[in-house]
Amino acid sequence: MPVTATTTREPMKAVVHHAYGSPDALDLREIDKPVPAADEVLIKVHAAGLNAADGFLLRGEPYAIRPMAGGLRRPRTNHVLGRAVAGLVEAVGEKVTGVRVGDAVYAECPGALAAYVRAAERLVAPMPATLTFEQAAAIPVAATAALQGLRDRGQVRPGQRVLINGASSGVGTFAVQIAASLGAHVTAVCGGRNADLVGSIGADHVIDYTKEDFTRAGLRYDVIFDLIGNHPVSALRRTLSPTGTLVLSSGGGGRWLGPARRIAVSLLISPFVRQRLRPFAAKEDRADLLALNDLVESGAVTPVIQHVYPFDEALEAIRQIDGGHTAGKIVVSLLPTP
Repeated sequence: MPVTATTTREPMKAVVHHAYGSPDALDLREIDKPVPAADEVLIKVHAAGLNAADGFLLRGEPYAIRPMAGGLRRPRTNHVLGRAVAGLVEAVGEKVTGVRVGDAVYAECPGALAAYVRAAERLVAPMPATLTFEQAAAIPVAATAALQGLRDRGQVRPGQRVLINGASSGVGTFAVQIAASLGAHVTAVCGGRNADLVGSIGADHVIDYTKEDFTRAGLRYDVIFDLIGNHPVSALRRTLSPTGTLVLSSGGGGRWLGPARRIAVSLLISPFVRQRLRPFAAKEDRADLLALNDLVESGAVTPVIQHVYPFDEALEAIRQIDGGHTAGKIVVSLLPTP
């Protein structure tokens, strides 16, 4: 028989988002512990991974992202940040059959920066047995985006030349490893201080963006995975092979629509050129978490973590993400300090 949560509300600690703006718009406070629906799992959070999207939601920019927080003028009441979680199953809904109480799992679900979070069963996967909870929490969102961007949108094949712009970021460190596991020759673009890091995880060549503009180097690549959006589409196209693929997952563009202008340009151009211009947004997918399990357990992928913060320093962790220029992942741990 499944163990279900009671309907009596219990308090729990969570990072609550009460206004759009800086990390000062967050509080660590007590709210009601969630109750899972019939097809949901209640997870006791042991660690939560932070991602760039958490910073976008914090500030509410571009404005198009605000519905994810529940409101155009302000977040919904008791909106909790975070989408990447690892922990133990505390309770399951009556329709849940593939997950049991006590299972070590990870998932992508809203509200991860809390003592407990509920997630749809279809998005919950067993975490790799070789990882700690902190390492596992780094994988949802970031590693999923890297896998989908390279394998699905980029269709990377062995022997291809792949360039990753933003290679030392959370997604970028996974992308370097996944591209290498797909048999590609990997060029990583990052700051010079992170050159050794990206080289150690699989990059064959590293370009320091502070010293060299890769779009003017005269080299061509079969696939460019652009995680930064700091070059116009035209410059990226001249760096592609004649039939290469450009995967766009980021970029500026203003407060309202963010990278929508770059996406629109690429969609307008794409039918008239031989190159494939592919805007990209990752999606939640349990099957991809299982695929990542295989990569982790084979040794092809290892999470790169810059810093693990205790839960009572979660606001400082979010300030770190909001400031940008992290190398790898920032993780918040809810486990007791040894």
